[in-house]
Amino acid sequence: MNRLAQETSPYLRQHRDNPVDWYPWGDEAFATARSGDKPILLSVGYSACHWCHVMAHESFEDPDVATIMNELFVNIKVDREERPDVDAVYMEAVQAITGRGGWPMTVFLAPDGRPFYGGTYFPKRAHSGMPSFLDVCRAVDETWRTNRDQVLEQAGRLAESIGRLALLEAPDGEGVPGREALDLAYAQLRARFDPDWGGFGPAPKFPQTDSIELLLRAHRRNGSRETLAMVTTTLDAMASGGIYDHLGGGFARYSTDATWLVPHFEKMLYDQALLTRVYLHAWQVTGEARYLQVLTETVDYVLRTLGQPEGGISSAEDADSEGEEGKFYVWHLDEVEELLGTDATAAAEWWGITPEGNFEGATILHRPVRGDLVRPDSIEHARQTLYAAREKRVRPGLDDKVLTEWNALFVSALAEAAGATGRADWLAAAEGTARFLLRELRRDDGRWLRSWQGGRARHLAYAADHAALVDAFIRLSEAGGRAEWVSEARLVADAMLDLFWDEERGGLFTTGRDAEQLITRAKDVLDNATPSANGSAAATLVRLAALTGEDRYREQAEAILRIVAGPLAQHPTAFAHLLQAVDFLASSREVVVTGDRPDLVRAVQERYLPAAVLSWGEPYASPLWDGRDDGRAYVCEQFTCRTPATTVDELVAQLQP
Repeated sequence: MNRLAQETSPYLRQHRDNPVDWYPWGDEAFATARSGDKPILLSVGYSACHWCHVMAHESFEDPDVATIMNELFVNIKVDREERPDVDAVYMEAVQAITGRGGWPMTVFLAPDGRPFYGGTYFPKRAHSGMPSFLDVCRAVDETWRTNRDQVLEQAGRLAESIGRLALLEAPDGEGVPGREALDLAYAQLRARFDPDWGGFGPAPKFPQTDSIELLLRAHRRNGSRETLAMVTTTLDAMASGGIYDHLGGGFARYSTDATWLVPHFEKMLYDQALLTRVYLHAWQVTGEARYLQVLTETVDYVLRTLGQPEGGISSAEDADSEGEEGKFYVWHLDEVEELLGTDATAAAEWWGITPEGNFEGATILHRPVRGDLVRPDSIEHARQTLYAAREKRVRPGLDDKVLTEWNALFVSALAEAAGATGRADWLAAAEGTARFLLRELRRDDGRWLRSWQGGRARHLAYAADHAALVDAFIRLSEAGGRAEWVSEARLVADAMLDLFWDEERGGLFTTGRDAEQLITRAKDVLDNATPSANGSAAATLVRLAALTGEDRYREQAEAILRIVAGPLAQHPTAFAHLLQAVDFLASSREVVVTGDRPDLVRAVQERYLPAAVLSWGEPYASPLWDGRDDGRAYVCEQFTCRTPATTVDELVAQLQP
């Protein structure tokens, strides 16, 4: 075993038996590189990454390849999910070098950490225009030995170019973006929309949930059938495609084709969280049972398969099982016929199962009649039979580390869904996960940590972790009416602003002022698979300000908006989550329900009200509660309230756009 055997990351431990002399990221590796005058080979990936496994099997498990790596380099392996700061810095370098990025990421560094060359997956043998990994290693070594000055010059240029987004600042007099930014984002989404299969742009297609949320908000403003059709077309195509698990619920990370049929089969917790929320909102807007079904099945998948007895939720399930991508999920017609007998014909028609298949001779289950998802009893019986049979297969690998940010994202979605559906069990599950995070991932001194596995928590939490936690605690307060969650939200928000705020330019750095200093201190501004830290912070700080009446939270959110106002005006869809803060500021409402009025609370919770906050149950320090305990509902704008509502009809009328 190498040095990775004792790491908390399952991804790192997957490489503990490699003949490569891996180091985890840390001082020891860099000291060894300096003393040996060797460059560093940095390999970044994650446990559910299919091509990470391919490169590992081809190269890192090969003794001959490992011998060359160990001779020429100090080799560092990083889990991008545990160390998003390291991943972000060097991904920016790789994108500058190659024009693209992805995982596995392979970067060559000087001993001081500055990158000078890199790429993504390198095959063991050259093919399809890609050089072999060993050829790359030898070329880097030769250049390092014979042309050191050029290498270090390249490293210097790359280091200077990294982290430019952290230099953004608001020009003098820059205002907060308003509805014009929302209108421009809507126009861009409309132009990029695929009218046939939904989504935005060509394959590969990712579930761009924040873009769909922007369309739902736009529909609330404009009432346009076309706007809603963009949402429903996309959600129906995704839930009918192979990207959705039709037997066990939950979504794969993305589709390799334009029709959402063939995914890379890994299932990530953050996707389940973000898609749970968007299908919830679609159900609230349309009332369509199929969206509630997808929402319910996705939640059930997470709680059943990713949930841990201690209360945390695992990060992901792998794409591969028994060394083959998708083997756990695909079916052959003869298997289905043997299991279902006379019901096999109907099941094969329902899920598109054919003798020739649609994926390497097998069939990825999908729904050929798009949007027709609510199963009749006979098909539901077939689903249960196939699911039970599938459970006897070898499951994909489970990444059982608990990440604060991803757990908080799911807590937010689950709490909101619990309020909207009246599911007390979901609210209990959301609160259980939140209490796990408080117990296991917050140190005694109050400092939050990023990752937990097997009883050990480590790595200082990032700005994104804090922003997601603030939102999770707010959503719990809105769902259950407990004042304690508002108090927790305030504590995390205050810690976030203290540790991460850029006092010179504004906005949040990725890492805290108490964290390890990398070659640059970056800012997470652009949305990716998860909301950017600054976008998430802006969106949740305006909500916290509305609940508590503390203007400083709104002012910090507005400062974030001002520093990105320029690029936001040019590329608004790159800041889709941040635009939720813009939308909230443009049309926010505060709703407080006093006394014991569950009917009024339900009237608010069951509706799609993206620019409203709800306070009820236990009072707490806020202007919303000043002098109010009369069993009525108050709908307010900037804490100026309308006539108190005493009936559901009165309240609903005041909640209209």
